[in-house]
Amino acid sequence: MKHSKLIILPVVYGLLSACGGGGGSGSDGDNSSDPPTIIEPTAVILNEELVRPWGMAFLPDGRILISEKAGTMVILSADGRVIQDELSGLPIVESTAQGGLLDVAIDPDFENDPWVYFTYSEPGVGDEEGLLGTSVARGRLTGSSLESLEVIYRQTPKVTGGGHFGSRLVFSHDKTLFVTLGDRQKGSPAQDLATTIGKVVRINRDGSIPSDNPFSQGARPEIWSSGHRNPQGAALHPSDGQLWISEHGPQGGDELNQIIPGGNYGWPLVSYGCNYGDPIGDSCRIGGGVHSPEYVEPVSYWVPTSIAPAGMIFYTGEGFPTWQGDVLIGALAGQALWRVELIGSTELKREAYFSELGERIRDVEQGPDGWIYLLTDSGKLIQIRD
Repeated sequence: MKHSKLIILPVVYGLLSACGGGGGSGSDGDNSSDPPTIIEPTAVILNEELVRPWGMAFLPDGRILISEKAGTMVILSADGRVIQDELSGLPIVESTAQGGLLDVAIDPDFENDPWVYFTYSEPGVGDEEGLLGTSVARGRLTGSSLESLEVIYRQTPKVTGGGHFGSRLVFSHDKTLFVTLGDRQKGSPAQDLATTIGKVVRINRDGSIPSDNPFSQGARPEIWSSGHRNPQGAALHPSDGQLWISEHGPQGGDELNQIIPGGNYGWPLVSYGCNYGDPIGDSCRIGGGVHSPEYVEPVSYWVPTSIAPAGMIFYTGEGFPTWQGDVLIGALAGQALWRVELIGSTELKREAYFSELGERIRDVEQGPDGWIYLLTDSGKLIQIRD
């Protein structure tokens, strides 16, 4: 077993004003004479011995299941400080460039049927040798092993390249499973409904397709929305259960999106970002930038510089009462935790925290204790508390 010392970083909350425009960012509209509540969260490093962690899920007993990009999965103690087990039974994972073992989630009925679901970059075989695609597999957690392993879904088609796999897993309230799938740096297939490149798909827990998905007549039946670039964050809204995602833009144009069934989010035809190599400015925005009326406008977007948004949650805990209902998004290039305050589906304001840590924040989850947990590319598990 590996142990990690606990390091507390007090008063490391830093607030950065939102850069650029986006999605209704502006005045907070508070006319009260009362001073605002000052939130001073603290970052506590619980573990720094993980190896390129990508996703995490809390087990019913409080322990933490963590995927590592190279193809390993570990279970941490409930306090996050000890790596208790490394799981066996995982498939072959192609850990190249942005690919590898990616997100992890547990079954809504895990206590009765302990399925663990995960996404990974799966190498092709036979006629597909040399190609890669995002796949979803599941196995029953028995001790330190994943048993009865089965691949339940494969992105179509597998293609060349090592970028833009997505991918997050989110169970809906009806126990169907949303999977975010990147465009694999191919661009135009994100608009092609005969492929699942650059899409969000919705499947049943066994990989079958729900009958009430929004597309028909020539579209792949699992597609829930289209026109996505590289969505690496996803969460359900706590009030209505609607799916929201965060996704990478090119040069600028990172987006926070409220997902409408059947919605088209415009990539690669329109973006508030600019193509790589173009001088950054309003004149280079792809397709003019503005999405509506043909495509769904983002709730928020980042310009002129990309933050590379990753894992996200809607915060519902008691630890930071004034944050309840806000979106928290980890940033890779931006090396911060972004808090987006909303009124309905409109951004009120946004702020960046913990830039002092200098960490690429890969995943964000809320623990059963109500605190916020971050995974960093450098191998840290960080608890955000008061």
